[in-house]
Amino acid sequence: MQNILYSQEPALTRGWQLGDGHFTTMHARRGRVRLWPLHRARLVDACRRLHMAEPDWTAIDAELAALPDEDDRVVRLTLLRGPGGRGYGIAGCGDTTVALNLAPFPAHYVHWREQGIELGLCEGRLGSSPLLAGLKTINRLEQVLLKAELESRSLAEGVVLNEQGRVMEAVTANLFWRQGETVFTPVLATGGVHGTLRAWVMHELGARVQQVGAEPEALYRADEIWLTNALMGLVPVHTFAGRPLPGDYSMTRALQHRYEQID
Repeated sequence: MQNILYSQEPALTRGWQLGDGHFTTMHARRGRVRLWPLHRARLVDACRRLHMAEPDWTAIDAELAALPDEDDRVVRLTLLRGPGGRGYGIAGCGDTTVALNLAPFPAHYVHWREQGIELGLCEGRLGSSPLLAGLKTINRLEQVLLKAELESRSLAEGVVLNEQGRVMEAVTANLFWRQGETVFTPVLATGGVHGTLRAWVMHELGARVQQVGAEPEALYRADEIWLTNALMGLVPVHTFAGRPLPGDYSMTRALQHRYEQID
């Protein structure tokens, strides 16, 4: 018999019914959240763009400070618009609802960082959504479908294009590539997620990074490709779409070293 869930929690209704919220996924190491200022800045920006009330940051800081003192944990912080009237309107919605979840750290990311991965090219494409570009909203159905494609093709990760055939990101990570002394990353004007580690890399490299709308052929010419997200860190790519890359991980390794020096 099918299980039917009757929601008795109005604070979660807009999240369930409308996907009205956003989140960040963080890496806690020895009880401390890495790059917390960047995660918080992204949440603040998303609240502003989505016209949501900011949460009580003092209370959140206290919860994060009380995390278990363990080697590695995944911490997901989700902000949902407060309960209000029916329909799409946001007038009268109450205080933002905060959900904090802990999970084990994906152990395979350590292997990825050390050995590199093969990167495929996804057939599924990301739709244009300039109102939400760069944000990490709780509606992740495009990523669910793209992940299903990866699983069906036995790929660890894949590059995703937009409707115009331009490189956007990987399914669960941001994307960088280097050609000579110049580093490129996709411009996220119409979609994609502006990850916290993407922000960190762009700050570290400064003017060397160009945000571009490139076709996938640009990746074939790259001297080096790497992926970033808050959990995997910086992961080098040894093969793209079946073609081996030069194997030069020099910039990735340098950035990995710098990243390991900070919380």
